[in-house]
Amino acid sequence: MTANSPDGLAARARRDSLRQAAQERLLQDIPLARFIQLRISAWDGCTLDMQAPLAPNINDKGCAFGGSLASVMTLACWALIRLAADERGIACDIYVQDSNLRYLAPIWQDFAARAQLAEDQPLDTFFSALATRGKARLAVQCDIRNSEGAIACSLNARFVALIPATSASAPDGAQ
Repeated sequence: MTANSPDGLAARARRDSLRQAAQERLLQDIPLARFIQLRISAWDGCTLDMQAPLAPNINDKGCAFGGSLASVMTLACWALIRLAADERGIACDIYVQDSNLRYLAPIWQDFAARAQLAEDQPLDTFFSALATRGKARLAVQCDIRNSEGAIACSLNARFVALIPATSASAPDGAQ
C-alpha cells in the first residue's frame, strides 16, 4: 500500500479523523492542554508531533517554562499511545508510570514536540500483552528542538495501559 493508493489515502484520512477527534478530547478533558494551547499537528501511526505557542508557556526569562516543556512532551507521548489504541478500537486507560527529563538549551520561540516509540518497543507486542493480561507497558521518547534544529530537551518515559475494570484506579507509581 502506497501513500497515494486508494488504501493509503483511506488510511491517511482515517488517521486524520482520529487525530482531530483526539485533539478535541485533549482540549476538552485536560484543562492544562487548553491553557497552554496544545495542538496535535501530525500523527502517522508511529510518531506524533504536538505544537505549542511560546506566549502561554513563557517563564520569567522570556523562554519556554520547563514545566510547560515537560507537560507538552508527556502529553505528546500519551497522545501517541491513545491514538494507536483508538486506531485499533481498544478501550484502555493510559498512565505515565515514570519519566526522565533532560533540559539542554532554552527555547525562545513557539515549539513542537515529537514523540515516538523507544527502540525495540513494537506496538503490536504492546497491544497483544494488553489484550492477554489486561495491562501492558510501553517506553516512549520525545524531544523538542530549538530554532537551529538541536535537541533542547528530551523525555524518556514508560507508560502503562490498563483495560478498564469496574473500579478504575491508577496502578502503583502511575499518575
